[in-house]
Amino acid sequence: MKLGVCTNVVGNMPFEEALKYFKSLGIQMVEIGCGGYPGKDHCDPDVLLNDEEKFNEWKALIEKYDMEVSAFSCHGNPVHPNKEIAAEFDKAMHDAVLMAEKYGIHQINCFSGCPGDSETSQYPNWVTCPWPNDFGEILKYQWKVLIDYWKGFVEFAKAHGVNKIALELHPGFCVYNTQTLMKLREAVGPEIGANFDPSHLIWQGMDPVTVIREMGDAIFHVHAKDTRIDRANTAKNGVLDTKSYADEINRSWIFRSVGYGNDALYWKDIISALRMVGYDYAISIEHEDSLMSKNEGLVKAVEMLKSVVVFEPKMTDLRWV
Repeated sequence: MKLGVCTNVVGNMPFEEALKYFKSLGIQMVEIGCGGYPGKDHCDPDVLLNDEEKFNEWKALIEKYDMEVSAFSCHGNPVHPNKEIAAEFDKAMHDAVLMAEKYGIHQINCFSGCPGDSETSQYPNWVTCPWPNDFGEILKYQWKVLIDYWKGFVEFAKAHGVNKIALELHPGFCVYNTQTLMKLREAVGPEIGANFDPSHLIWQGMDPVTVIREMGDAIFHVHAKDTRIDRANTAKNGVLDTKSYADEINRSWIFRSVGYGNDALYWKDIISALRMVGYDYAISIEHEDSLMSKNEGLVKAVEMLKSVVVFEPKMTDLRWV
């Protein structure tokens, strides 16, 4: 495995300065935002796909600091009921595929998206329960929209050499847990997999190790981000919390840097489970801890992960194997 980072955590830094900073921390891989919610601070496809000289200069910076690119990230909602918004996210995702092709990797990271409840909707509608029965009808409509979109997108991606589309499981989007990821994968194809982010599972009450063992080789990429459950607030209000992320003291859960939501043993179990299902790729830090600065949250996550990530290949000469 290799220690990585989502570069948009320091999107305000020039790209070379960011790479130099990451290198000083011992980071080995970068996950680069190229549109959608991650932004285009360090990778603007409109420029890099159309200017060979600038692309070569940009690529040379990555090589200068001995970094690997784990994925191009373009998280958004390509099935948004507002057609203009959907088109913007859809373009970002197609551009990410073209960036991956041009750079020479086979993976992008994104969200599944979430439609509205009908053709006339203006906003996404995330369903949380099966009753009243109206919600079931919404889900039927949404999954038809979702499967139709992803079948078309996967064909485009495969035509450009991208065969790993890692969807981040996230409430608010149709793919948010094990069952919904595997449902879309079964309907569309093995090019659909997970960008496994424990933080989104923890606050839903899921066990990351159980999910890893169930998903197996459908895990294409991993985010290292933690969540702390506030037991008192959860006891009062449950985990379906719509308070502002800035209202930390009243929320049922908050995103934390690795080690501030759960201890080292918890993360060692996650890493070990990943190793058992054959995952040997990026452990990419996504820093969204609102109680820490960008620098301190990232540094503390790196320190923790260096002690729990398994970097070397496992033994192959055991006498009893």
